[in-house]
Amino acid sequence: MDSSTQSTKALLVDADDGAVVAHGSAPHPRGTEVDPRAWLRAFDEATTGLLERADAVAIAGQQHGMVVLDDAGAPVRDALLWNDTRSAGAADTLIAELGGRQACADVLGSVLVASFTSTKLRWLRDHEPENAARVARVLLPHDYVAAHVAAPGTRPFTDRGDASGTGYFSAHADGGAGAWRPDLLGAALGRDAEVPEVVAPGAVAGTTTAGKPLAAGTGDNMGAALGLDLGPEDVLISIGTSGVASTIAARAVADGTGTVTGFADATGRYLPMVTTMNAAGILDLQARWLGVDHAELAALAIASTPGAGGVTFSPYYGGERTPNLPGATGTWSGLHPGTTRADLARAAVEALLCSLADAVDALVALTGVEPRRVLLVGGAARNLAVRAVAPALLGRDVVLPDEGEYVARGAARQAAWALAGTPHPPTWPLLTAGTLTGPPDPTVRERYAALRDALHREEESR
Repeated sequence: MDSSTQSTKALLVDADDGAVVAHGSAPHPRGTEVDPRAWLRAFDEATTGLLERADAVAIAGQQHGMVVLDDAGAPVRDALLWNDTRSAGAADTLIAELGGRQACADVLGSVLVASFTSTKLRWLRDHEPENAARVARVLLPHDYVAAHVAAPGTRPFTDRGDASGTGYFSAHADGGAGAWRPDLLGAALGRDAEVPEVVAPGAVAGTTTAGKPLAAGTGDNMGAALGLDLGPEDVLISIGTSGVASTIAARAVADGTGTVTGFADATGRYLPMVTTMNAAGILDLQARWLGVDHAELAALAIASTPGAGGVTFSPYYGGERTPNLPGATGTWSGLHPGTTRADLARAAVEALLCSLADAVDALVALTGVEPRRVLLVGGAARNLAVRAVAPALLGRDVVLPDEGEYVARGAARQAAWALAGTPHPPTWPLLTAGTLTGPPDPTVRERYAALRDALHREEESR
């Protein structure tokens, strides 16, 4: 299962070759704070007729979300999701308390931003002290959903991949096994609280209520990497609610600039990642403004010329995580009397891809590994204009895996791994729909970078 921001997706998969046997889905409520019990109802709906057919189960889920429970195991308040930016100030405070950005990265693998769970706990302490005082246990979304299907009496559990996005877990501690930092959780929340057990990669975490093996589960980005069998010479770009560029590394990274987060993956390695908050929503909003559907938006964008007739914009509509501009808004530049609807559509596609091209460049600069493959997945990867423009702005050929729910596939692969009891996950073939090619277009990137840097300077001057 993939318990994502928008919905629960369930896949029943053949453990031998990864072929999808059956699937289900159910929507989640919209918003950046959600009653987590809604995820359980979606889980029950999405898995109807599937769960009883499974020989093993694993759940991947949206990273970072703060699920706080009281002594009775009931939610203290609605969960704050990864894309809720109200804790941006708390992130700055916690970084200072850790000794600065590089010190923060050295301890956690990442520089804190508003997405991380610890920043939301500090916000809770400072703004809702009566709720903070009731917190007995802190879980991540996938931990909470996994507890719903686990046999009674099972202690809550997680994996090092999802734990590495909390802000109170050191992924490189204990020789890479990782370890909780209860001192950092206590400093964030203002009191101690229970955390889930961290289950080793490939291990069985418990059993379901039906007695079937239950794997640890993981974060959504770790699930996608596992579902695509990502390797150290691959970069995965995913364009969904968030935009993500990630790769696999054997050793931990610690980027004090905060551009690259040094998460753990679901196999015992690391998952350096760059994440943007504004991704597919950029195209959703542009289609709505122009009064077209996504197919028409793509046709308009393709009808324009590279550079969108001189129009550039920064797509930071709801604030941004990378670059870290939580108070930013969308900013258009270069509009003139000759600007066409096609130019506006093209500018949206180019801004989305320039943002992700920056993410790929940051990964390459930090790891020193030029990617052998760049893979493109996610809902917005179906957009024909995105496909047409991607090679030029990414400056690389782009591989299109067949359409699929790769987070859920990764969870299924993890379940198959736990079922098999082998040292490594099963090998499943990855089918592709082709490779996108085209010459690089540095001019568009340069204009986008100029606007991005101007916004940085403006933010710093404040």
